[in-house]
Amino acid sequence: MVKKQLLASLVLMIITATSAYAASGDDILGVWNNQEKDARIEIQKCGDQYCGKIVWLKVPNYPEGSDEGVPGTPKVDHNNPDKNLRNSPVIGLQIVHDFSYAGENKWAGGKVYDPKNGRTYSGKLTLVSPAQLNLRGFIGISLLGRTAVWTR
Repeated sequence: MVKKQLLASLVLMIITATSAYAASGDDILGVWNNQEKDARIEIQKCGDQYCGKIVWLKVPNYPEGSDEGVPGTPKVDHNNPDKNLRNSPVIGLQIVHDFSYAGENKWAGGKVYDPKNGRTYSGKLTLVSPAQLNLRGFIGISLLGRTAVWTR
């Protein structure tokens, strides 16, 4: 009887500790591969919200024959709608910002910037598993958007 109570208490403590950690929202912190596996984004805390920046590119410099930039030089945010930011390096560029933990492994209220087209979208993040994060970018309502799957 005592062993059963001890085991039940231990299981309850583990569940409580796991729930408390998940409730903090910090499960998404760390480095994620984008869906195409050509970039890595580090999700971190920015105050009481979550943000992310590009920390690695498979092809960090413009290749020979590129019409987007000088071959051999680091890629820049040439599609940015703000002309003053078009020479900003892509590595180090913040593309995820202002997300708040909404509970149940979901983050909402944030924005996602796509440097490939220079557009910013509303976003939702869903942690499907410790190794999979779904990022939904949309304009207006989330039905009008697309989901990218990021992995660790």
